[in-house]
Amino acid sequence: MNVWQIGNVKVTRVVEIEMVGGTRFILPDAAPDKVLPIKWLYPHFMNEKGKLIMSVHALVIDTGERRIIVDTCIGNDKEREIAGWNNLQTTFLDDLEAAGYAPADIDTVLCTHLHVDHVGWNTRLVDGKWVPTFPNARYLYAKSEWDHWASGDGDKYGEAYEDSVKPIFDLGLADLVDCNEQICDEVSLVPTPGHTPGHVSVRISSEGKEAFITGDALHHPCQMARLDWAASADADPEQARQTRRDMLSSLADSDTLVFGTHFATPSAGHVVSDSDGTFRLEVSRQSGDDFSVK
Repeated sequence: MNVWQIGNVKVTRVVEIEMVGGTRFILPDAAPDKVLPIKWLYPHFMNEKGKLIMSVHALVIDTGERRIIVDTCIGNDKEREIAGWNNLQTTFLDDLEAAGYAPADIDTVLCTHLHVDHVGWNTRLVDGKWVPTFPNARYLYAKSEWDHWASGDGDKYGEAYEDSVKPIFDLGLADLVDCNEQICDEVSLVPTPGHTPGHVSVRISSEGKEAFITGDALHHPCQMARLDWAASADADPEQARQTRRDMLSSLADSDTLVFGTHFATPSAGHVVSDSDGTFRLEVSRQSGDDFSVK
């Protein structure tokens, strides 16, 4: 696992799966010959052959008073159209507990959007039924995101609704919030639409320190260098491109630590402007962010 300290807030990354290659279904433009020229991606975010390295993980935000898990990955026992995600049997919950967080310790589940790889551990299978994984938590969804899915406008990645979203609503555990909701003193939402209509990112502020969790407004650091590369699951590719540009422009050359929801280890860094109007992720400053691997 990876741990960062943002002022008085601790952020812990718990990995469900990491992938080398096999990611073109997410970023179809990111062919190896197009990725290799982006040399700063190596070795963290691509291998020597230009294959992307990506991760599915959750981030636990611990303020001392609140324990918020952001995006709950794919989950076990779930039938999914993507072969590598189908009927997983991972040690995610054991790893979460090893990081210091039993499911009962989590008080808030925050999903940046409702795709299958961000809601899976909302529930788990017990005696043939989908029950809440985090029994003491409220589950937060942006209202505009919920409206999109509830209207039947979901896409081919929407099969998680029945097993990972609807059971939470049926039990009265879900809260619909604004896209710019203040969750607590240190944590707030930022609207970043395009990937889905109600997609949100997460801002952390504590003791003068800032961090930002992208969600799927950015799938891979290569999109910093190639702002035109859209994800196959973007509901509105043009809006998603503009959101990425605006988001990266606001984060560039600042002290804000940026967490990518699918960025492979080390998963976080600082956005830096390049002279050609694009951006890159600088990870060499990690030691100054109280970053550790355990």
